[in-house]
Amino acid sequence: MNIALGIDTGGTYTDAALVNHDTGEVVAGAKALTTRHDLSLGVAAAIRAVFATPAATAAGVAPADVVMVALSTTLATNTLAEGHRGAVCLILIGYDREMMAQWGFDRQWATDDVVYLAGGHNEQGKELAPLDEEAARAAILARRDRVEAFAISGYFGVRNPDHELRVAGLVEELTGRPVTCGHELTSKLNAVRRATTTALNAHLILPLRELIASVRRTLDALAIRAPLMVVKGDGSLVRAEWAMRRPIETILSGPAASAVGAWHLAGRRDVWAVDVGGTTTDIARLHDGAPILNPEGARVAGWQTMVEAVDVHTTGLGGDSYVRLDEARQLCIGPRRVVPLALLASEWPAVSAELRRVLALPPAKRPPGAGEFMVIGRPAGMRLSAEEKEALDELANGPLSLAALVERRRAAALLRRRIEALEGRGLARRAAFTPTDALHVLGRYAQWDAEAARLGAELLAQQMGLPVARFCEQVVSDVARLIAAEIVRKALGDRPGRELWQPEAVGQTLLQLALDGDAPADGELSCTLALRRPLVAIGAPVAAYMPEVARRLHTGLVIPPHAEVANAVGAVSGSVVIRRQVLINPLAEEEALRAHLPDGPRDFERLEDAVAYAQETMPGLLAAEARAAGAEQVEVRMAREDHWAPARGGALDLVYLGSELTFTAAGRPRVGAVHE
Repeated sequence: MNIALGIDTGGTYTDAALVNHDTGEVVAGAKALTTRHDLSLGVAAAIRAVFATPAATAAGVAPADVVMVALSTTLATNTLAEGHRGAVCLILIGYDREMMAQWGFDRQWATDDVVYLAGGHNEQGKELAPLDEEAARAAILARRDRVEAFAISGYFGVRNPDHELRVAGLVEELTGRPVTCGHELTSKLNAVRRATTTALNAHLILPLRELIASVRRTLDALAIRAPLMVVKGDGSLVRAEWAMRRPIETILSGPAASAVGAWHLAGRRDVWAVDVGGTTTDIARLHDGAPILNPEGARVAGWQTMVEAVDVHTTGLGGDSYVRLDEARQLCIGPRRVVPLALLASEWPAVSAELRRVLALPPAKRPPGAGEFMVIGRPAGMRLSAEEKEALDELANGPLSLAALVERRRAAALLRRRIEALEGRGLARRAAFTPTDALHVLGRYAQWDAEAARLGAELLAQQMGLPVARFCEQVVSDVARLIAAEIVRKALGDRPGRELWQPEAVGQTLLQLALDGDAPADGELSCTLALRRPLVAIGAPVAAYMPEVARRLHTGLVIPPHAEVANAVGAVSGSVVIRRQVLINPLAEEEALRAHLPDGPRDFERLEDAVAYAQETMPGLLAAEARAAGAEQVEVRMAREDHWAPARGGALDLVYLGSELTFTAAGRPRVGAVHE
């Protein structure tokens, strides 16, 4: 049996799935906790777990049967979101330094090391000024021992990449460091956003290289010799080597894999895919079996990129969301992620004893933070101050009870502030009550220590004056209501010309009436919302939340088999897809047209000659690129869009403005028995 092994590294879990490559049937799935300090450990645990499942054993599946491995990963998104950026030099060719500073564009470069060079082109691809190669050489040599990668963006470099390519050649000749050119990542105009995207790509090259190398070591240890593919943000697949050159394109890889997995498992082509995970809930619409892409480009951690990616709405709501009470003792859920008490106690039995101790105190004498703990986070990537090291040393021997911390020493407040500051940097993590704990108490999930979950629930339930079971039911119901509200916001935001739903009073009141169902007994207004497309719910906890979500939205619900590992299934269900665009524009005051091709501009006298040349040359180039990205049986298609406008003489007289030729190459991932 030919087996495809799908792997997804999420914020909480790493999933693995074995899929029959010939039929698409899911053979087995398994989960392991994501090890954020070293993702390869969670990957190895998930792979070993999936081969050890009864389903895989019964089917006689062995590592030697794997002909393809595909990885979807949160690495790019998390690296940028957490601010873990390396030393990158951004070289800008032909950019006006004063104008960039005047309009604040220089704050978007994603690096402090920026070099401005003379050169650049205009919108027609004509050289505005000669490239200052001497300055380029000096800047590169000055940094060859200080930076991890170089990023190069030329003004109108997508219309003529000559200057970018020449500087990239110097980087390779003088340093051997990784280098990214803006025209390689996009053909769209927007010099500032393109420069940002190029710099971010350079930041991600080394982290993705390290992850792929560690995954390959894991595969080698298990004698899996199949090619390794990576999921891009649009749901398509590329070879790992290709992804390492353009890691920015793996932004939103996980949500893209979940959308593809939802389609593959449910077999429904027009639905809302809702992926409820431990850290976030991702919402995306599928049209004709494919996720809709965001035409503005993926946005992550405040950076607006030019990367084609799935149009996903992500909210900080999941099984590990922080459950707490506000000053009015009202329930608050998310958006912060914490370690569930049930999970913490399963690893540290003393946690339950501490919870019982705090619960035995009279409510009035329970200190702030009762029922919450701090634990060690990811390893520090830089030198720590003495105070920071002291704070982390407090966590080195196991979870630290915030209640015990307040009780035991006079300097506790200062230490707590230091630890919470480390929490903000990911060096320390909070453990507290979560929706996952509520499911443990209600008997709907039994993975870890249900007793610790019950103790944590009792601490909060007492403050609300509720029985424990009723408190936990309210937590689960509130999660469902919040997910439903986020689906409504996404659906409203998808309407052309409409901004996202804003949380103003009237709108919020109508939304609450609609999602709560019945109007108050003394009210005169009722409101109902109905989602036209059904929901496909994926993720481990969806059976607990999504039936109520569907009821509130008056729509259908599909929870497909293997929903808990849908992301890993989606990772191996995509195709290799490469898109490139050729722009054709009339030249000002000339009876000629200019086609902007990958190797530079070319002029023609007639439009059809330009189109014919592109049709003759682009398919071969694109097919070769698709094969380099890991495809076989490649097909190339072209879509043409001509732009005309009425002339001053009247509507019957038209002026030609230009054409866009979009070439798409697609093919099945190439499989084999050895790494390529």
